[in-house]
Amino acid sequence: MTRWENYVATATKIIGAYTGSLPLHHFLKAFFKEHPYMGSRDRRWISQLVYHYYRLGDWGRELPVAERLVAGTFLCEHTSTDLLRALKPEWDEQITLPLAEKAALLKLPVTATRIFPLLDELSPAVDAEAFGLSFLQQPRLFIRVRNNRLDKVRRLLDTAAVPYDVFENGATIALPNGTKVETLLTEKSWYEIQDASSQQTGTLFHPAPNQRWWDCCAASGGKSILLKDQQPGVQLLVSDVRRSILENLQTRFAAAGIRNYEARVADLTSDRFPETMGQQRFDGIILDAPCSGSGTWGRTPESVSFFKREEITQYQQLQKRIAHNVIPFLKKGGSLIYITCSVFRQENEEVVKYIEENSGLRQQEGGIIEGYGKGADTMFAVRFS
Repeated sequence: MTRWENYVATATKIIGAYTGSLPLHHFLKAFFKEHPYMGSRDRRWISQLVYHYYRLGDWGRELPVAERLVAGTFLCEHTSTDLLRALKPEWDEQITLPLAEKAALLKLPVTATRIFPLLDELSPAVDAEAFGLSFLQQPRLFIRVRNNRLDKVRRLLDTAAVPYDVFENGATIALPNGTKVETLLTEKSWYEIQDASSQQTGTLFHPAPNQRWWDCCAASGGKSILLKDQQPGVQLLVSDVRRSILENLQTRFAAAGIRNYEARVADLTSDRFPETMGQQRFDGIILDAPCSGSGTWGRTPESVSFFKREEITQYQQLQKRIAHNVIPFLKKGGSLIYITCSVFRQENEEVVKYIEENSGLRQQEGGIIEGYGKGADTMFAVRFS
């Protein structure tokens, strides 16, 4: 058996054992730890095969796993690969063909519907075909340049010969996925790793000096750092249901030079939560709601295979409950920023409708933030007042 056949056999074994109960990258890490004889090159090729397999979503389920693995490489890659040269040289010679012509060689149509089985659940503004086909491409890595350090960051990237694109806003840089940013850019205060669409949510904030803002589902704090960079004088409260996450946030804040904020553990779904907040009122509330994460599944393509349709409604119920509990703490005339990294209308437009029907708030701006087409996540963000 050749090295390449071994890679396919090992990837087939991994797929047979993987149940989706934990993120694929964690499963792969544990698998390779149990097989320490595999070198870095082996691990890289096997991981790539597995990810290509899951990028196909529902396409080619009728094929044997080994065939589908090789087909995944053919569909997801655009330059010649050693694996295809060894196992399918006739495909490798055609690797640069457009997708439709590749599909003709495979004798199976490659459509968004075959890849992504939940197209009927999408928000109306999402281009279903473009979104579904985007799963065949690995998203890019994005950083947000801070403190007017764009020229310095570009010089370091140029010196390291790392390809990159600078977006029109002059702060967003796209890099190849897997770029070791921390090694290249050792001054952490110069940048934040943050997806381009996540960065774009900040255009809805409009903070003013000395306003009180609450990032109520703060997680690792990316939106809060974005807010503070826009207006350092904001009085900030961050909260999350998990203490460990807040500890990570505080480490990230320290590296970013963010000071003068309050952090607290809070379960926003609890019936007793409102009484713990007292009479506090905020000029702005960022509700980056727990969601399906479907707009980020290009980074975790295994989710397409293991996510259950009924979970969308469960997330919507959670989002409505949290919105119901936090809105009373918004000052009259204040701004509620509702954000998800979902592409599903139940979590997006339907929650907007719920908020408008159950409060005095009205949507002012925002909507779907398209990431497909630029190698970024797809998100939803609106500002109410």
